[in-house]
Parts: sequence; C-alpha cells; structure tokens
Amino acid sequence: MKAHWAIGAALLALSVGSAAAQSVLKVRPSGDVKILDPMLGSDSMARNFGYMVYDTLFAVDDTLAVKPQMVAAWSTSADGKIWDFTLRDGLAFSDGQPVTSDDVIASLKRWSGNDSMGQQLNARGAVWSAIDAKSFRLTLSQPWGFVLDALGKPGAPVPFIMPARIATATPANQGVTDQTGSGPFIFKKEEWLSGSKLVFVRNPNYVPRMEAPSGFSGGKVARVDRVEWQIIPDQQTAVNAVLKGEIDISEDLSADLIGLAKPAKDVVIARQDDLGVAQQIRINALQPPFNNPKIRQALLHAVNGSEFLEAVIEDPSLGKTCRSFYICSSPYFTEEGFPKPDLDKAKALVKESGYDGTPVVLLDATENTNIHAFTMVADQLLRSIGLKTDIQAMDWATVVSRRASKEPVGKGGWSIFISGPGGLDMMEPLSHLGLRSNCDKAWFGWPCDAEIEAMRSAFADLSDLGARKALATKIQVRAVETVPYIPIGLQYQIRAHRANLTGILTPPAPVYWNIARK
Repeated sequence: MKAHWAIGAALLALSVGSAAAQSVLKVRPSGDVKILDPMLGSDSMARNFGYMVYDTLFAVDDTLAVKPQMVAAWSTSADGKIWDFTLRDGLAFSDGQPVTSDDVIASLKRWSGNDSMGQQLNARGAVWSAIDAKSFRLTLSQPWGFVLDALGKPGAPVPFIMPARIATATPANQGVTDQTGSGPFIFKKEEWLSGSKLVFVRNPNYVPRMEAPSGFSGGKVARVDRVEWQIIPDQQTAVNAVLKGEIDISEDLSADLIGLAKPAKDVVIARQDDLGVAQQIRINALQPPFNNPKIRQALLHAVNGSEFLEAVIEDPSLGKTCRSFYICSSPYFTEEGFPKPDLDKAKALVKESGYDGTPVVLLDATENTNIHAFTMVADQLLRSIGLKTDIQAMDWATVVSRRASKEPVGKGGWSIFISGPGGLDMMEPLSHLGLRSNCDKAWFGWPCDAEIEAMRSAFADLSDLGARKALATKIQVRAVETVPYIPIGLQYQIRAHRANLTGILTPPAPVYWNIARK
C-alpha cells in the first residue's frame, strides 16, 4: 500500500512541476461549445467538455477494455443480479466536497434518462441504493452482461459523475447551470466568452489513479495549470496560428491543409485516434419528404461513400467506405443486405414514392470543411434523383440547436444534416447511436421501428459472440428497409500540434490531461 501511495504522490508532484515550467496549453477545438451539459444529448463537443471537468466510475483503455476509474473495488452475486461498488479514497468535487454514493446514484439516474444503455439498464429493473458514503449497490430484476460496459461507456452521453445537488435538481432533458465536476480540470465559467474562448484550470482537489494513462482510463494528471480552448472557425487561420506558435494544438485538421502544415519542422501532423469517425447523412423521419420510407431507401441506394470522401481527402489512407451500418473495425461489421450504389434504382424509388416536391432542407455547417463539402455532394445527389433542395448555411453550433426541432421545414425544421459521430458510437447494436429506432428517444431524426428495438433488446441478453453477430446482421438487414440514417464512410481525424509537446493521448475523443512541454 505504501508503494501505491508513493506512485500517486509522484504523479501529483509531476503535475505541479510541469505546471510550473509551462502553465498554459492553447487549443483550437474542432468546434464551439454551446451545451455545457454532456448528459443532455449526443453532441461531441459537449462530450469533450465533459471529459475535461468530470470523471466516470469506469473507463475504456487503449484496447477498449473496461477499467475501473473512480471505483476501487466491485463484486457481483452468483446470479448476476446484485452488483456492489466501492469508491476510491480521497475523491472530491472541484468545490472540495467529497464524492459520495448519493452523488453517484443521482448522476447515473439522470444519465440513464438520455442514454440507450442506461435505458436498457433501467429496463432490467435497475435499483440503486447507498450502502454507506463510499459504497453503493445496483440490484437488477434480471442479470445483464453489459453492466460494466454501460458504466464505462465512452460515447455521448457519457455517465459522468456530478454532485447530487445538481443531478437531482436538473431533469434529464434540461441543461445543468452549475458545472462543478469530478474531473481533472475546473471550468472557469466567469471567463467563458461564447464563440471565442473556454478556460479550464487544474483541479487541486482531483486525485488521479496511480496507473499510467491509457485511453480514457488510468492516471488523469493535469500537467498544466490552465487549458484554453480558442474558438477559431476558419481552419486556415488555426493552422497558421499553430505554425506561428500562437496556439499549441489544432483539432480536426481538414485534409486540404495537411500539405500546408506538414513541412514545418516545429509542427507534428498525426491522427487524433485510430477508430475514426463515422461520417453519415442524418435524415428527419418525422417530416416530409423523409417520413416516406421509399424516399429514405432512394437516398440509401443513391449514396456512393467514395464520392463523398474524395471531395475532402486526397490520401486514401485517411478514410474508407464501409457498406454497413457498423463501423469498419466493428466485430459486427457486415455488408449483408446493404445495397450497392444504383442511381437508376434511386430515381425509380422516388417516382414510386409519390414525391410531391417538398424541399429537402440541408443544414450546412459552413465553417466545417468536411461537413460543407459533404453537404454540397449530397445536394447534387438529391437533385440528380429528382428531389428539390434548400441548403441553409449556418455554423455547427446552430446546427446542434436547430436539429432538435421537430417542426416542419417551413417552421424552422430540417430534413438532413451531416455528422461524424465517433467510431465507438457505431460499434454494436446496443449502444449504436445511429441505429436506435426508439422514436422520440432516438437520436435526432427520430427513426421509429419496433422490430429493430426488439432485436436490440434481445441482443443485450446474448452472451455468445456468434449469436450476437447473427442478430447484428439481422438488425442491419432490417435497417436497410427502414433506413434510420445513411452511412457515408469512415474518416480519420487529423490534428496539428507543436513538436515540443509530450504526452498527447489518442483515445476516441481528444483529452488534455498528461500533456506537457519538453
């Protein structure tokens, strides 16, 4: 035990020492942050914000294996219905108050209101109860093999831990106004300049784990005093700022700017992660014209992912098509039933649908090079198969707000937006962000299909990998009929950073602990 405490002390000393040498890290994130509540939905920037200021009970490492994070120990009964957990010693929120079982329980109850895996947990009769201040129990009416996967879920919404006083006072469908967190940094709300800058400072009350960092797990040591997210919509401006040393890191570099930054000896160009993002066309199944399944099927037959990817990348190693609803690296990847591009078939389906000329409203996040290019390709494709279009230009933050509208297109609604959720959100049926077809509880676009939902629920009860793969294939075949969204392809995100930085990690979302300067 003494040796473990010595390691922990060394980690903390490293944090303080590095901060003294270089206290500020300046980052250009991939987008602006409008939602300061990572449990509210699936927005990737809200998720990235969450990893700065909150921690989780469990987390995945570099191999995607689930590891304990805030938890010190856990056990389960022989029948798999009772799970007991104990928190690590010394855990505290950024306001100095200790993290207790009540905080954990309140946080998980709130998270489960928005998350598909949380909802699956609730469907199995989840009851949370405090044993004492540091220990708590989960009781299920039936065993479930995904308990730790759910508690260590890395994709949005992540089961972050916040104070009970905040979680209980804020319904799952409303954003929190107090960002007191359990993670390695503190959000300086008084320094927040919307559309310009977000500031985080090292949390002196945070006690990191003693292991080396790996993925989202291990020792989250803040090795700088201050991290500034500088919102720079124009990527050319951001790259120039990295080249001049005005900022340290620029996320999500567009492929056309790689050649500009690559020759610089003081700048490194590298992948942000190895899973990539699942670029896709998200369609509104509630409103015309995509409330008609034949028109959704028409678009599925029309899309050739290679044409979209070629619009934004020159190096083939930076992306690839996956003719599947599962990301290419998924153990459940299958092309079963997925149609090959066929424009003639797409045109025929549009005619069969009785399309009445309702315009397709595309939300175009013009400051995002990839999204803008994909939107232009989609516009041309839609018109080529006989659909009318209306491209509406805006920034990504406005897309995030607008896509929540269920109104008709003539009243501020929408038909299509392009998005690239992280690969982790597209790996398997249970937590699959895009395949969820549980109507008003589904992701934006709100696909509604009882058959897919029944199969997803059945998937959660399977333990045999072969049986899971077989059911995942059946889900795909059904999704080809219902078309909850249109896959484009896999694209790797690229980051530019100053060469004097060390300790940059590559989990499926950017994180800023462990980074120091040489």
